[in-house]
Amino acid sequence: MAMEEVNRRGLVLLGCGKMGSAMLAGWLARGLRPGSVWVLDPHPSDWVKSLGLHLNSGLPDDPAVVVIAVKPQMMEQALPSLVLLGGGGTLFISIAAGITLARFEAVLGAQTPIVRTMPNTPAAIGRGITALIGNARVDEAGMQMAESLLSAVGQTLRLQDEGQMDAVTAVSGSGPAYVFHLIEALAAAAQSQGLPPDMAMKLARATVGGAGQLAEDADEDPAQLRVNVTSPGGTTAAALKVLMDPETGFPNLLDRAVTAAALRSRELGK
Repeated sequence: MAMEEVNRRGLVLLGCGKMGSAMLAGWLARGLRPGSVWVLDPHPSDWVKSLGLHLNSGLPDDPAVVVIAVKPQMMEQALPSLVLLGGGGTLFISIAAGITLARFEAVLGAQTPIVRTMPNTPAAIGRGITALIGNARVDEAGMQMAESLLSAVGQTLRLQDEGQMDAVTAVSGSGPAYVFHLIEALAAAAQSQGLPPDMAMKLARATVGGAGQLAEDADEDPAQLRVNVTSPGGTTAAALKVLMDPETGFPNLLDRAVTAAALRSRELGK
């Protein structure tokens, strides 16, 4: 139903970089008509140019939704072009990290329905997870429209209040980088045990990627999956004794890392 309304009234996409392009590709695959899309982007890709959509041209009077997908530092110069669409029946959806609902309302007007979201980079392959929170003007239909659009690039999760967004940013927003670093570190450790670099990296990538998929697909929780592969007195148990050390292991290290990211998120949001 959401896509029917978007096709009828139109969708405006402000910014079409990696994340914007990933979302656009997902929407087109789900039946969004190129003729119902207006893209505003100073440096559109050849792919965007080839789609037959409205590119950097006059906007519709009453689009169903405006998706703001520019980097936070570009927001102040980009938002004013959308002010005329605020305060009415157009739903605004932001994927800009750190920009609060209040800051959007200050520019677009307090009567504007705005959904703030935090997707993550696996959205580029349709495996993202996006947290959403709406302002007081967003009704259930608006939240469902936002969820429908963001589900084109992965899973969605509604927050209870905007204060939770800093923790989400620290866990799922920044989290892919933690996993990429885990792969780096695991490959380096494999090399220190005598494996050549190519072999070490192939093993590390496939191990982390496969374990992540297994954790998502399995009925058991990750703790049980860990127990399942840990034989008493075996090799995995020897490693986990190091990794699960309460002072020097993963639990303490990741808690410190996520805390640092959440604190920085709060600072950037001020």
